[in-house]
Amino acid sequence: MANKKKKNFFSRKNILILSSILIVLLFIIIMITKKSKPDFDSQNAFKYLTEQTDFGPRNPGSEGHKKTKEYLVSKLNSFAGRVIEQNFVYHDKRDSLIKYNATNIIASFNLSPGKPGRIMLAAHWDTRPFADEEKDSANFYKPILGANDGASGVAVLLEIARLLKENPIDVGVDIVLFDLEDLGDNSKTYFSGTGNEYSIGSEYFVKNIGSYRPAYGILLDMVGDKNLRIAKEGNSNAVAPDIIEKIWSAAEKVKSSAFVNEIGGAVMDDHI
Repeated sequence: MANKKKKNFFSRKNILILSSILIVLLFIIIMITKKSKPDFDSQNAFKYLTEQTDFGPRNPGSEGHKKTKEYLVSKLNSFAGRVIEQNFVYHDKRDSLIKYNATNIIASFNLSPGKPGRIMLAAHWDTRPFADEEKDSANFYKPILGANDGASGVAVLLEIARLLKENPIDVGVDIVLFDLEDLGDNSKTYFSGTGNEYSIGSEYFVKNIGSYRPAYGILLDMVGDKNLRIAKEGNSNAVAPDIIEKIWSAAEKVKSSAFVNEIGGAVMDDHI
């Protein structure tokens, strides 16, 4: 069953979906900078995705997690002007003897002094340590591969990073890859406050960024679904309708079918 699911994800349609997200992000940058459109490579983005999944599950504490961190830092160092590893430790709320060494990875482009209004592009790079939404309960405690939930958003941002290196722009851009997004419990312990939370890395980032205040941020999560349909997320539409309009306007201009002009449900994720 696992191999069948993997085969269904690694298809030409998924390459086209990643391409669609890339085009929209690039068009937003073009609108801001007034520069010509760089040549994006959807096959390249898909390669970045499979290079992550080749490490296996990237749940905290695993060998795949360690190798993926090294891969991402190395890859971003080849593209960005500066890469910072924001290391932190999280203690498991269910077992006080367990702790996780985690890292948010921050890659910055165009660090020239006096450049106002930086843009933040983000995704999480860790994967869920258990498959609690599997139909077969025997698989509940197996870590997921995370091709869509984890690798897809990172893959798009790595291709954006490559393009930013080859096509410098006047606007500062920070690509932030969050760790420990998907550690949270889907259980009574989570809702009672005694279990592990979600979005741990992004919360740590926000509490430890000093004076950093981007003009706005765009978070990518689970953007590799083969039937991707992106509605206007409820929380984002409520607090940042102007940014939502900018993104959907860009999607309309490039004729992206993934973005639908309707209000979706409110999602609790790293952007909150």
